[in-house]
Amino acid sequence: MAKTRTHYICQQCGAQHTRWMGRCTECGTWDSLVEERSSHVTAPNGRKRGIVAESDTPILLTQISADDTKRLKMGGAELQRVLGGGLVPGSVVLVGGDPGIGKSTLLIQVAAEFARTHGKTLYVSAEESARQIKLRADRLGLMTDDLYVYSETSLDAILEQMQQLQPALVIVDSIQTVYLEDVGSAAGSVSQVREGALRLLQFAKQRNTPIFLVGHVTKEGAIAGPRVLEHIVDAVLYLEGERFHQYRLLRGVKNRFGSTNEVGVFEMTQLGMREVPNPSEVFLAERSAGTPGSTVAVMLEGTRPLLIEVQALTSHTGNAQPRRTANGFDVNRLLMLVAVLSKRVGLPLFNQDIYVNIVGGMRISEPAADLAVALAIASSFRNARTDPDLVLIGEIGLSGELRSVSQLERRLSEAVKLGFRHAVAPPAPLNSSLPDLHLIAARSLSEVVTQILGRASANEPTGTSPS
Repeated sequence: MAKTRTHYICQQCGAQHTRWMGRCTECGTWDSLVEERSSHVTAPNGRKRGIVAESDTPILLTQISADDTKRLKMGGAELQRVLGGGLVPGSVVLVGGDPGIGKSTLLIQVAAEFARTHGKTLYVSAEESARQIKLRADRLGLMTDDLYVYSETSLDAILEQMQQLQPALVIVDSIQTVYLEDVGSAAGSVSQVREGALRLLQFAKQRNTPIFLVGHVTKEGAIAGPRVLEHIVDAVLYLEGERFHQYRLLRGVKNRFGSTNEVGVFEMTQLGMREVPNPSEVFLAERSAGTPGSTVAVMLEGTRPLLIEVQALTSHTGNAQPRRTANGFDVNRLLMLVAVLSKRVGLPLFNQDIYVNIVGGMRISEPAADLAVALAIASSFRNARTDPDLVLIGEIGLSGELRSVSQLERRLSEAVKLGFRHAVAPPAPLNSSLPDLHLIAARSLSEVVTQILGRASANEPTGTSPS
């Protein structure tokens, strides 16, 4: 017999409540409870089979063979890097990102390449018509005989077509716009997103078919819908970048079959998403070497070192509250570095507007960029140029000391490959020598400013930068 229940579900965290309340007791969000009705059918014997069960009895781990589980090559090295070496059969991958960032463009290219190499591929779009997808494919030059397009919002109809077609890969764009008819709530609600993802997961595990899901994001940048959606899928990828910059970063935040430290770099062009095999060279291509306020930081995205230009500008202001603005860098981290420069180095920055920009639309969150940002600010304030062949690596503490960073040797090797001959870093042992690199081991920020920029002139006016 079918039993209908009425409950209230929080649209932020997915918590269920028996009655309506103004505030969710789990996550504290106001006005997030929505009334939903669900029907539960009890089986005659009360027994329910799991969606990923392969046997009625437990199996010894030593008797399970994993030789047949081979990763499927996607054709692109950057996507394979983020996925951990390829796409695992039967896996469900959730791809999120801001609107207009290029999620659909990237996945239609993946679908076309997969269809050429592995056979039938189904691209399901609940937001665009088949004609719109055809126009995009023509613009990108994606023509293949085994790529099927299906424009539908009913997940029941989508699952029926998947059963009949038996594709080698399925892409659903997006999970928030499809709905199940037996779930009594609107598309995009907690119940619809959770149940829809579970139905697709069941199909993927039973048919051993990989599935890509596109997810919308909220204003805070998190994937919309219940947090349980990210727990259901096998991998969660975020496509990051500024809409007005051509470079995009595909970052893995969850991966059951690989590392979550990898990142793929793409460039948005008229012909779609193009892979960038050497991102450091691209980010430094337009660098004006020797300009005051410009330094080079060596970041580490997963196992890939990236050299990124850091720009800073200081300007005298008469306002009581000087501005501190950062693009691609944490503002709170910037305030800390300014305080260290003022207290430990002695730079009078109390009447200076300070602007920091990470070139190329990149976002830096690693503390290893502290030294590059701090020296760029000091260079702009003193109007002193840094060596164009210099890279800076190091985390700065509140006492002005330089702290060690991970995988220093890998960072320095990448700098040497791109022609840099000088580096400043905290003292650390290296397993191999780098004869083409002059390494300056510094213990404090004050020491770096003194060695690189020289001592300030004795008659330098306090609070203003020299001309």
